[in-house]
Amino acid sequence: MNRKTILVTGAAKRLGSAIARELHATGANVMLHYRQAATAAEALVDELNSIRESSAACLQADLLDVGALPQLVADTVSCFGSLDALVNNASSFFPTPFGEIDLATWDDLIGSNLKAPLFLTQAAAPHLRAARGAVVNITDIHAERPLAGYPLYCAAKAGLLGLTRALAIELAPQVRVNAVAPGPILWPDSGDFDSAARQEIVAHTLLQRAGCPQDIAQAVRYLIEDAAYVSGQVINVDGGRTAHL
Repeated sequence: MNRKTILVTGAAKRLGSAIARELHATGANVMLHYRQAATAAEALVDELNSIRESSAACLQADLLDVGALPQLVADTVSCFGSLDALVNNASSFFPTPFGEIDLATWDDLIGSNLKAPLFLTQAAAPHLRAARGAVVNITDIHAERPLAGYPLYCAAKAGLLGLTRALAIELAPQVRVNAVAPGPILWPDSGDFDSAARQEIVAHTLLQRAGCPQDIAQAVRYLIEDAAYVSGQVINVDGGRTAHL
């Protein structure tokens, strides 16, 4: 992974920052995409560059603006000279009670979770093919087992799961495309899940505990660095929750 270049979307905070740190630790250069969290993104860039000079940078983009995505790829390649892997991590997550779904919520949830990964991967594909690289999409265990109250989010992630398998076919044999599906790792900042709801969710995991961002980051690292004969697959990192949902 030494000096290979990896673009991570939504990399300023939460899972994205953990993924960026893990991949950087392999020796890779990381381009951190952010939409609004400039301060956090710049702080992470400074942190990573203090470890290894000129190994991290950040770029701002609204992933819902499909026309801006080729420039995000071009700027990454201009900065580091190549693009070897793409991690589609950026995501919107909020409830959409059935009967209240409108076009704005459709555009947000489908746009961030499905549309943007498709068009960003399409823009990155020539570079990834040249590098014989990899794509990792961050899906969700609820892509296959929907969560009540979140029908549109679950449908968007289900679409991303299907897209993962479809792109594995389209980009083969040069590019491997896989997904990581988190279970209870980080609770939403919105506070939608109270203490009782969290305890109930954790009780349904075989390991009887929540995971941590590092669990997801290590799975992403495996799929990029070590899984040379793995493509079109999804790894559920969920403490066994989906084994008996």
